[in-house]
Amino acid sequence: MPELPEVEALTDFLTEHLVGHEIVRVLPVAVSVLKTYDPPPAALEGRTVTGVTRHGKFLDLDADGLHLVTHLARAGWLHWKDRLPDGAPRPGKGPLALRVALEDGEGFDLTEAGTQKRLAVYVVHDPADVPGVARLGPDPLADDFDEARFAALLHGERRQIKGALRDQSLIAGIGNAYSDEILHAARMSPFKLASSLTPDDVSVLYEALRDTLAEAVERSRGVAAGRLKAEKKSGLRVHGRAGEPCPVCGDTIREVSFHDSSLQYCPTCQTGGKPLADRRMSKLLK
Repeated sequence: MPELPEVEALTDFLTEHLVGHEIVRVLPVAVSVLKTYDPPPAALEGRTVTGVTRHGKFLDLDADGLHLVTHLARAGWLHWKDRLPDGAPRPGKGPLALRVALEDGEGFDLTEAGTQKRLAVYVVHDPADVPGVARLGPDPLADDFDEARFAALLHGERRQIKGALRDQSLIAGIGNAYSDEILHAARMSPFKLASSLTPDDVSVLYEALRDTLAEAVERSRGVAAGRLKAEKKSGLRVHGRAGEPCPVCGDTIREVSFHDSSLQYCPTCQTGGKPLADRRMSKLLK
């Protein structure tokens, strides 16, 4: 799933390639992708792209005041085309969900792999009209997101810190992968209760959060859209690396699986050497 660093890199890439260009065609291919109907996608045609911004994991294309807002979900992606294929794409069972064409023949496709269709596209006058955007918490890389604000957000949270970091209404943009990376950098168990964090814990976690995300954004900066997935994977230390040695201590990275996701962690770095039980509602093995 694209998270804050990848969507930030896509924002930079599309700012360079889209701003100042006219949208000549918006072609929804998969009916499931459109979450709004008024205004229709065709209302974007003939408008010039004036800006590209990010709201958490949402990508926002501003075309003369009308916004095309996209959430790529778990299996969605944006593919830039220096030359789009001639003719309209045919609806079918393939991954193509929506195509946007520019006046010079360039453009991009939104695709989604797999059978669970969660990629979402909205056409709105105000990004705040998108429910997911309206519910977003603060951006963790914003200038005003300081340690005191982070501590205030966590105060009273009676859930595991892994879940708190992933809650988009609490903090925007962090998903499964970077929450694993942040917790590894902080040497903190994903099952530690947020309410149990000491002021020192909060300080360590805040620094890990800011540093991990900033480094990932910097690695992604300037990378072409088609290479961002590979770049993300290459920069991860623990997420998606179960069975491999921890790059910090050499212990074997372990995994906890849930019904629709999994997390990875290092026992030596994060849980005092104790493995976590690989089942839902896991607790440290006695």
